[in-house]
Amino acid sequence: CRKDTMNPHQHAQAERFGVEVIDMQKWRSDTVLDLTGPVYLSLDMDVLDPAFAPGVSHHEPGGLSTRDVLQIIQGINAPIVGADIVEFNPKRDPSGITAMSAAKFLKEIAARMIETGDWARNSPKKLS
Repeated sequence: CRKDTMNPHQHAQAERFGVEVIDMQKWRSDTVLDLTGPVYLSLDMDVLDPAFAPGVSHHEPGGLSTRDVLQIIQGINAPIVGADIVEFNPKRDPSGITAMSAAKFLKEIAARMIETGDWARNSPKKLS
């Protein structure tokens, strides 16, 4: 028996706003996200397996690897208009590995925002 980690309100909100929820049991490393329009990316650090991110409040064995998350971020081709990284708990991260992963994710998200953003394509070109 599998425990559903989303409550009824979260299911209703996902349906209301057209959010596609991919269950971890159905996730594969070759899953292709078909995103259109502006994207707001909310990265919950406890999606990572505790082996990669001990510094979270809710450990979930069987989670994604750091590499999996980087592949997801790098695979986003729709314009990213905003993002947040949540569920980091420094009290549970004595080695700093979770903080390092969060910082790497932030850098990659910022790079994708620059590469995919409408404002980047429409910005004035630098004259030499």
